[in-house]
Amino acid sequence: DPGYYAGLFSTADFDAALRGGEVHFGTHLDVTSYAEGVRETHNPSGRAMPAVVWDFYQNGCSLRLLSPQAFSPTVWHFLSILQEHFGSMAGANTYLTPPGTQGFAPHYDDIEAFVLQLEGKKHWRVYSPRTDAEVLPQFSSANLTQAELGEPVLETVLEAGDLLYFPRGFIHQGDCLPDAHSLHITVSSYQRNSWGDLLEKLLPAALQMALEEDVEYRQGLPMDYLGYMGVANSDTVDARRPAFMEKVQSLIKKLIDYAPIDAAVDQRAKSFLHDCLPPVLTQSEKAQSVYGFPARWQDGGPCDVDILIMKDTEVRLLRHGIVRLCNEEAGVMVYYTTENSRVYHKEEPKFFEIDPEYTDSVEFLLSSYPNYVSVDTLPCETLEDKISLATLLFEKGILTTKNPLVQV
Repeated sequence: DPGYYAGLFSTADFDAALRGGEVHFGTHLDVTSYAEGVRETHNPSGRAMPAVVWDFYQNGCSLRLLSPQAFSPTVWHFLSILQEHFGSMAGANTYLTPPGTQGFAPHYDDIEAFVLQLEGKKHWRVYSPRTDAEVLPQFSSANLTQAELGEPVLETVLEAGDLLYFPRGFIHQGDCLPDAHSLHITVSSYQRNSWGDLLEKLLPAALQMALEEDVEYRQGLPMDYLGYMGVANSDTVDARRPAFMEKVQSLIKKLIDYAPIDAAVDQRAKSFLHDCLPPVLTQSEKAQSVYGFPARWQDGGPCDVDILIMKDTEVRLLRHGIVRLCNEEAGVMVYYTTENSRVYHKEEPKFFEIDPEYTDSVEFLLSSYPNYVSVDTLPCETLEDKISLATLLFEKGILTTKNPLVQV
């Protein structure tokens, strides 16, 4: 169906983004070309003026719009759904390529890639990872030459409405046919979201805990170990070497007993919440949250400023997955997404500290979603604490009420 992705993003939306005045070369837009095996970037400095951008395009350059979700509410909404589904960051770039050209050299990426063909058509070649080391890689490759590729495992022409998926490590290149331009959006997920990335958080924490709690990890190394260990001694026959190896292996195996797995997962979750797009709100969600609260200046002074949450006010989380409770050295922190930017990592992570006695109440709200609960049922010690916590979470955009607090 050529119109399957109609309304997601178009060349008209691309043009509107340029005319909006917020697109800058290098930050939001890359101008590229690939000819005779050479990939070039042609970014001037400053704002991407439409006349300059379309002149580049007319002269055979490809245009890559980074983070189209910053300019398109539709793409923003689309990615916000996908990030919840995948449990990891969902990003996107859009690529506009003139007929008969290619904008990028063959390469592989560190993401799971979904290419959605929006307009025109594009010829794609996809190649398997060349070695085991390139299967599900941690990092993207440099530009590759045709001589390094071998034969493609897939060669196809995508037309409007088609989708192409290739996993991390699959080399790919796309070029336009002479008779049509191409506009596609690449949706990405699962960047740095592997077991190894979790262990990067977990193992240092486990070792620190083992050092604090187990004297065996604090015992001194043998005084003469440098004389029989190390690469220079790797071929030496010495009874002390296997004993040393066994000791190291024993200590590594014991680390599992000190591994704070849940805490490491919370650290991963904290990073994910920083990656996340803010939620796209419905009209009712706006009306029943701080985003629709009618505080304003009227008749010489502020009006409808007080957030009057009572014991019988019914509340719930604004959206699933927008908040994470983390127990850290500095205290109990609540990380949240509602104040994130639509541009990836444009701002610092959003969080605030709560009193430890509020932990059960936040967990209660997390487990109650999507049901509303009255403020009086929050497991705080006093009614004042219950109202104080609910007001704080409402002000941060984390809670919504069943009914608007102020009738407008």
